[in-house]
Amino acid sequence: MKARITALSLIMLLSLWSFAQTGHIMQGVGAVNMSMGGAGTAQPTDINGPLLWNPAAISSFNKTVLSVNAGAFFSSPELSSSLPADILFQGSPALSGTTQDARGTSIMPAISMVFGKENSKHTFGFSAFGVSGFGVTFPEEANNPLSPDFDPSQPSNPINYPQQAGGFGRLESDYMLMQISVAYAYAISEKVSLGIQPNFNYSALKLYPNPTSSPNPEKGYPLADRTSALGYGAQIGLFFDSKTGFKLGLSYKTPQYFDSFEFSNEYLDGTEGPSNSFTMNFPGILSLGTGYSTDKVDLALDVRQVFYENTEGFSEKGWTETGSVSGFGWKDMTVVSFGVQYKGFDKLPVRLGYTYSTNPIDPQLAFFSTPATAIIKNAVQVGLGYEFSDRFTLNGVYHYGTSSGSTEGKLMNPQLVQAFPPYGEIPGSTVSYTMTTSMVMFGINYTISK
Repeated sequence: MKARITALSLIMLLSLWSFAQTGHIMQGVGAVNMSMGGAGTAQPTDINGPLLWNPAAISSFNKTVLSVNAGAFFSSPELSSSLPADILFQGSPALSGTTQDARGTSIMPAISMVFGKENSKHTFGFSAFGVSGFGVTFPEEANNPLSPDFDPSQPSNPINYPQQAGGFGRLESDYMLMQISVAYAYAISEKVSLGIQPNFNYSALKLYPNPTSSPNPEKGYPLADRTSALGYGAQIGLFFDSKTGFKLGLSYKTPQYFDSFEFSNEYLDGTEGPSNSFTMNFPGILSLGTGYSTDKVDLALDVRQVFYENTEGFSEKGWTETGSVSGFGWKDMTVVSFGVQYKGFDKLPVRLGYTYSTNPIDPQLAFFSTPATAIIKNAVQVGLGYEFSDRFTLNGVYHYGTSSGSTEGKLMNPQLVQAFPPYGEIPGSTVSYTMTTSMVMFGINYTISK
């Protein structure tokens, strides 16, 4: 029985890794930009949107502004899998079950400043954004083959079986990515600005277990304690303001190149495992935006292309010769963000936003990205602000996102590659993932000097 189920251990290992990474491209940052659906390439509703998506647009601010934001983010992924009949023993029924995440809430921080001056061609900015901060905790499956009350006719999720039964029991991951940036915008003319922004990145990752390490035939995959990596990159942008309400923006964020994660591994029995390294960069992003403003309304629309197919860690796919994961084989994805701000209420701007994302995961490779937290296809946001004075504004936003269905593929086993190329699909099996996200965020914008 254990030999037949052991291959399923790879599923949850991959699940943890992809969950930690797919959420790292936030749709927006700060309460105002999030409430506009993340659109900010050509509509500088506040300083955070331009600092995230187009540094040239900070030229719109002719004063010194500080913004501080923090949000409570909650996701509820569900992981499901199934195996055909006779997998445990001759005559055993088909197995299927779903495990819900038990991680809880993550905090998403953001702080930024823009230094502008009336009639100056030069504008500077600084930002420190939590552009990723997710993880997953899947509890052990109670209805498992080692339990004296095991009932295979009842729901049972094989990939959360205890290690001794060929599963993984309780599984956890924890990932964060902090990006610190310095921006500079130069006003080429009254209507056109050019911006550049070097980025400095810090990421940390914990994997229990570690799919990037080769498994031991007797002990399986090891556990990896928290490790970190530093990265760097840049962003360049153009911003056009017609001064009649219409605006255009174009920017390109280069790939963020990271050092390798250097993992120190330990097997479940407490013995030391071999160390390993894995490199995973942040993809390049091309953003095109437009905006239109009147005395009472601001409109914003952004379209982004995210280039996973040329990004190390995502461009590779499948197994290595030793059974570790070589990469995830993601496709490039498109993101559309739309936002509207209504300013007709005295001191109370109201904002609505919508974000749509395509699915970067090929169904044939769904196994390697289970659960895929990037698959929030549709998200809606509602926010508002209160202007206590001409210097101080309090903003808030509520976000809700959904995968709008599941991403589904086959379970895979590298030992079956020869029999079922190219990835060793387990006949008759399935693995799927669905999730929703919600977030409440508050922030303050304070004008230090005019």
